[in-house]
Amino acid sequence: MPTYLIGIDVGTTGSKAVLLSADGDVKASVTNEYPMYTPHAAWAEQDPSDWWRATIASIRGVMEQAAAKPADIAGIGLTGQMHGLVALDAGGQVLRRCIMWNDQRTAAQCAAITRQVGFENLLRLTGNPVLPGFTAPKIVWVRENEPEVYARIASVLLPKDYIRYCLTGGFFSDVSDASGTSLFDVGQRNWSDDMLKALNIPRQWLPEVTESPVVSARVNGEAARLCGLLEGTPVVGGGGDNAAANVGVGVIREGIVSVSLGTSGVVFAASDTYRIEPNGKLHAFCHAVPGMWHLMGVMLSAAGSFRWYRDALGDAERAAAAASGRDVYDILTEGAGGVPAGCEGLLFLPYLTGERTPHPDPDARGVFFGLSLRHGKAHLTRAVLEGVSFGLRDSLELMKDLQLPINQVIALGGGARSPLWRQILADIFATGLVTVNVTEGAPFGAALLAGVGASVYPDVATACRTVVRVSGETSPGAAAAVYADYYPRYRSLYPTLAPEFKALASVVNKHASAG
Repeated sequence: MPTYLIGIDVGTTGSKAVLLSADGDVKASVTNEYPMYTPHAAWAEQDPSDWWRATIASIRGVMEQAAAKPADIAGIGLTGQMHGLVALDAGGQVLRRCIMWNDQRTAAQCAAITRQVGFENLLRLTGNPVLPGFTAPKIVWVRENEPEVYARIASVLLPKDYIRYCLTGGFFSDVSDASGTSLFDVGQRNWSDDMLKALNIPRQWLPEVTESPVVSARVNGEAARLCGLLEGTPVVGGGGDNAAANVGVGVIREGIVSVSLGTSGVVFAASDTYRIEPNGKLHAFCHAVPGMWHLMGVMLSAAGSFRWYRDALGDAERAAAAASGRDVYDILTEGAGGVPAGCEGLLFLPYLTGERTPHPDPDARGVFFGLSLRHGKAHLTRAVLEGVSFGLRDSLELMKDLQLPINQVIALGGGARSPLWRQILADIFATGLVTVNVTEGAPFGAALLAGVGASVYPDVATACRTVVRVSGETSPGAAAAVYADYYPRYRSLYPTLAPEFKALASVVNKHASAG
């Protein structure tokens, strides 16, 4: 009888399930989408019942695609979008739509919590500043703005943990996902009594927390009937999306770092010890590997900057791509490959939607700096790739400042498919890059965690050694010395321009309100 594992990702756009064999071969992958609601500017909500319907369909889809029998499934792992607020009443019914990770309504609550608790205390207690995306300020917002909802709350869950509740009836979370709530003592790997007391949030509202590979609950009869599973199938703690994704590519020991070039950019490093960036510029969370932590820097517009460039200035390349059947990004990077490193003095700041790491500034904006008559379109293209890479190096430098060793960098995401961009990253980082064979992301890692909980693998390290393989390598070249000269100039631009970013935002807001 075959042994299969299922990983489920409650993502921002849909519920994705992957089904893999014990040797890591992906037998099936199915995604079912659901809507996001924006009832006001800067708000983002989803209906948890949409997640559950999509999850049922995705589980059934992979079971059918792989011709898997219920008894073939050894375990289920959960992952998903972090920080969301799912509020349930005493009967387990959802009280309102989930306030999502990208919702920005809680700026006032974040400021109030920071004043009340103190910035240094927040770092000491939770490892992170309190941010609008996190869960605690959302709870406070509901208390202040929807008292009739707040009065009925009996339980608070994160998105993936709501799916666990639907599958098993159990109220559990894991240490990596709980780390992003501003209610969790990341160093002690448990809920922070000090934060709960300071914010007057009842401890009984919060789920029991386990390590990520631990079996937290088992599929109940109703969920088994709906999903086509076997009653009693184990469900492990799982992990937040970034932690699970990095388990899936083998970032599970100190010295290994991943750089993800998706719409946003993420630099993720495993750490043997609990480290806090003293100014809160890096996220410090529990890893999905027991006894480990991770540091994470986030750039808001990484490959998103390249997509903006394609849409704004790539009409000719889009037309050429349509005519030839080639990828538009390949055409753009082909031209950029003929430009020397440093773009003859042209720098790009990738702050198109503000920035998070290392400059948590919503008013920061994108900039081309150093334009001259020598610069053509290919220079602009390469400058975008270099600017994003310089910005990602900012996170890497913060990690080095904390004495975190950097021995290997794994390049992930759509942008990492570009050989030119991988070479630019290797040169700017002055560190070799590798790519790996895994492409399914967070649900793949969640499935590996399920395999540990179900004793398919003895531990997370063995699971990764079994299934993750290096598929390519990129070494730094001669351009590394050129970028070493340009990087300080890049770093000097934000401090110089920050006052003007704020002044410009004031002017824009003044005329927007007047209009």
